[in-house]
Amino acid sequence: MSLPHPNLDQINLSNVLAALGDETRLAIVSQLARNNDVPMNCWQFLELSSRTNLSYHFAKLREAGITLTEVSGTSRLISLRRAELDRRFPGLLDAIVETAQQAPVPDDQAWRD
Repeated sequence: MSLPHPNLDQINLSNVLAALGDETRLAIVSQLARNNDVPMNCWQFLELSSRTNLSYHFAKLREAGITLTEVSGTSRLISLRRAELDRRFPGLLDAIVETAQQAPVPDDQAWRD
């Protein structure tokens, strides 16, 4: 099973910026970047939100062309499409990640109540 990802020429700036306009998605991208772009399991992001919300956010990032989601058995491995984004929009991802790493992690604790 594979999930659909946009080709490089289908990735547009407005979709990338819209996807990164959400604090949780920005935190996901920042965490992936801090992990040196090594693929991470979905469960490694549970401190950010509920599983349902995370699935939604992962889909938005994938559909915008920011992340790559690989299916491995019952796991989903998420990684940044850094090289492709750097080709399409040089310097954009680095600037966004640098800014995101200076911002506080979103407090999305309401889902736990």
